[in-house]
Amino acid sequence: MANIELKRVDSKRDLKAFVRFPYELYKGNAYWVPPLEFDEMNVLRKDKNPAFDHCEADYWLAYKDGKLAGRVAAIINKVANEKWGGKVRFGWLEFIEDIEVLRALIDQVIEWGRQRGMTIIQGPLGFNDMDKEGLLVEGFDKLPTIANIYNHPYYPTMLEELGFHKDEDWLQYIIRVTDVPEKVKAVSEGLARRYNVRAVIFDKKKDVLKYGKSMFRTLNEAFKNLYGYAELSEKEIESLISTYFSFIDPKFVCFVLDEHDDVVGFGVSMPSLSKGFQKAKGKVLPFGFVHILKALRQRETIDLYLNGVLPEWQNRGIHALYYTKLTQAYIDAGFKYAITNPQLESNINAVRIWRNYDQTPYIRRRCYSKEI
Repeated sequence: MANIELKRVDSKRDLKAFVRFPYELYKGNAYWVPPLEFDEMNVLRKDKNPAFDHCEADYWLAYKDGKLAGRVAAIINKVANEKWGGKVRFGWLEFIEDIEVLRALIDQVIEWGRQRGMTIIQGPLGFNDMDKEGLLVEGFDKLPTIANIYNHPYYPTMLEELGFHKDEDWLQYIIRVTDVPEKVKAVSEGLARRYNVRAVIFDKKKDVLKYGKSMFRTLNEAFKNLYGYAELSEKEIESLISTYFSFIDPKFVCFVLDEHDDVVGFGVSMPSLSKGFQKAKGKVLPFGFVHILKALRQRETIDLYLNGVLPEWQNRGIHALYYTKLTQAYIDAGFKYAITNPQLESNINAVRIWRNYDQTPYIRRRCYSKEI
């Protein structure tokens, strides 16, 4: 019988092994998109990630017969649990095709959670909704965006063998960028007049940055009642702006502003970086940044990352304003396809947006849970 040993991540060397493990696991896989190593390290480090102001976490490496065979993170988000109850999250789950390795990893998370009074295990989830979440269950032959999990097909099967069940699904679509749907355009024009709002795309990055905090506060309000969401703190917002807005091309970001110049809705998108990240192989230096810059200039596929509308403005069609502007921007730039951001299957209003577009289902991801 194989000997499986778990080792808690207690050093920088352990953390590097934790981050590097998937590179061997997905070697030769055409669809796995490696994250940037420095970014992964910063998210997982307790002295770098502001989410640790209200989160607790530990990480483990699994060794089978002395060889690295899996990894997992156990996370408790105290802000989320104030709303959603006593849940321990598992994230950063990777393992070889061996259910005993998976069992050892999951049992460790369960025990860690029980010791802290948790009653349910759920995942894959991160520290907050800006981290990767949801196990891939459909679309194993599709290239994901850099913000989404890719995993081997045996992952969901083995989790279900261990008693996990579906909690919620996220759906993504691929849109053929040909024109702005007439119905969406007509709704957009009427809304601007009726509600005295305007959809704006800026020319300069500094103008986008000006509305960054307002955008994330709108996101907090828009998402606060959606599955598992934990509102981002001011420190988390500042960190996200500092880390990710440097990549932003203002041509593909749209804000819907009211008469007080407040963000009531928004859409953020970016040229697909997936192939650039694959070529960079997790490294920015010495040449990884070159591949990423080339990807930013490609005009084949654009990825939709974030969108949201303040609750009091929802059900008024505000999304039509920013999608009209953005779709025209994609057309003008020469993009052929757009990949939508993951949207909760239960969020009917969000999913219905795409029925007016030339779309095809692309990827489905699932959050699992079970009582412990």
